[in-house]
Amino acid sequence: MGPLHGIRVVEFAGIGPGPMAAMLLADLGASVVRVDRPEAAAATGPARPHMSAGRPVAGLDLKSAAGLRGARTLVAAADVALEGFRPGVMERLGLGPQECLAANPRLVYARMTGWGQDGPLAERAGHDMNYISLNGSLHSFGRAGGPPVPPANLVGDFGGGALFVVTGILAALVERGRSGRGQVVDSAMVDGSAFLMSMILDDRARGAWRDERGTNYLDTGAPWYDVYECADGRHVSVGCIEPRFYAAFLDGLGLSGADLPDRMDPANWPPLRERFAAVLRTRTRDEWAEVFAGTDACVQPVLSLAEAPDHPHIRARGTLRRDGERVYAGPAPRFGRTPGAVTRAPDFPEPRLSDVLAEWGVPGDLGRDGG
Repeated sequence: MGPLHGIRVVEFAGIGPGPMAAMLLADLGASVVRVDRPEAAAATGPARPHMSAGRPVAGLDLKSAAGLRGARTLVAAADVALEGFRPGVMERLGLGPQECLAANPRLVYARMTGWGQDGPLAERAGHDMNYISLNGSLHSFGRAGGPPVPPANLVGDFGGGALFVVTGILAALVERGRSGRGQVVDSAMVDGSAFLMSMILDDRARGAWRDERGTNYLDTGAPWYDVYECADGRHVSVGCIEPRFYAAFLDGLGLSGADLPDRMDPANWPPLRERFAAVLRTRTRDEWAEVFAGTDACVQPVLSLAEAPDHPHIRARGTLRRDGERVYAGPAPRFGRTPGAVTRAPDFPEPRLSDVLAEWGVPGDLGRDGG
């Protein structure tokens, strides 16, 4: 049983950060019921999105009186309600925070949006790269002289979105333990991803970060924090920031620091990069991995998603696991006394909706006409 065992969550189905947040809460032991359209609730196997697996689905038509009644019944029995619609949608359905908190004053009502509940863009559509475009984050990702490169949807949707709404939920639950009262959590991807940039913003304020991507010490500007191609066309990551790690890196390359220019002077970065690149192209990725194995040079092979589960460290911790051709992530974070579970794992016994409703004390005819 995970540390959130006993916490009941109603997840109103959405895409991206909402399901990720609900998945994490479920992995941590919360009892999560996903409210979705009746036809989506009937989907199984490949038809069901992977991030919604492991959680029972209540198929409710929220535009019908019966479906609305069923949703309200769930919310009244829950600790947390999680929704990711545009501002005003839940209010128009009759499931806004005012109605829900009136029925359940201890409820944590978590709202996950891109732009937030207020502000000029609050009701506008958007996706991950739009949110990180406007707060300066996307501008920082990419090579010098090249365009910004979106980091998939990791920074906006999942880092700035899912993880921040979960943080808000957990904080609100802790505060509820003192006050006995729930509250609304307004989590916006534009806010969370801006918060992730805090160190870079501080560095910029003190003159240690330039507003030109690919010219700084953590954005591929520095030759000792970059990715290099090897003889076989594959790559290694080099992150030897500290002097002793840099020394170990040079030792593995067979280079002497005495013969190289000062690495801390950005004017020397281009020739250093050329020297490192030339040496690293003389061996394959895996040969370099063997050279640097057991050292603190901070050099690791760049593995594909297919290769990564087989790396000894990843395999030993169960960081990534296989289910046939599918790879899925193991539990994170880990707990010593109340370990969580991977609710998407093939051997995880997905709870039946009827059993969960009985545990919650909710009638089994949820959402049916006359129920």
